[in-house]
Amino acid sequence: MKTQNKIKSLMTLVAGVVLAGYMGNTMAGAGNDKVGRVYFKMVCTVCHMTQAGKSFAPASRTMDEWRAYLAADKHDVSGASNPSVKYHLSQEYRKSIQEQNKAAKKFVDMSDDEMYANVLAFVVKGAKDSDTPATCE
Repeated sequence: MKTQNKIKSLMTLVAGVVLAGYMGNTMAGAGNDKVGRVYFKMVCTVCHMTQAGKSFAPASRTMDEWRAYLAADKHDVSGASNPSVKYHLSQEYRKSIQEQNKAAKKFVDMSDDEMYANVLAFVVKGAKDSDTPATCE
């Protein structure tokens, strides 16, 4: 009986380790939507309101539209600012505005890829066809 319990315990442990490894690999590279929300609201929205007089909420696009927008990497087609989305999520940009923006300063050391993943996670989670559409109000 003790041997069966030991085998069951060992099998449960192995299954748990395998599942944890699978979950870790599945979630690797997934952004933190909470960090993305802070950055989007405190950097993106503030800049859009200041520069263009209007903001773009995550609920203004579908999940696929947000993925395509970020993948296309075309931010400002007017030429008034850097045309790259990735630039506006970069350490270089955060460093350039850190004295005027608390969120940029807070996240100044975060890698470009991590910030990109965080913002992507937020806008996809808040897209109009998601379970939790988000506005920036």
